[in-house]
Amino acid sequence: MGNITLSLPEEVQKDMKKFSEIKWSEVARKAIIDRLETLKMAERIAHKSKLTQKDVEEFSKKIKSLATKRFLNENNN
Repeated sequence: MGNITLSLPEEVQKDMKKFSEIKWSEVARKAIIDRLETLKMAERIAHKSKLTQKDVEEFSKKIKSLATKRFLNENNN
């Protein structure tokens, strides 16, 4: 398994320390995996589609936004 290092603003790091019971690496891992799955799905749909490149880019942005909102909602509960 690979490793990554993230740089975070100090305020975020302080807030994270307040919730030390949270496995933040797991939160980041899940967010990355979810985003990749969404991007791959959009890519598959776009590849089969007759939409223009502009249509595909707009669709991709909407999917990314919805996926981010879903992730934030799931992890704030």
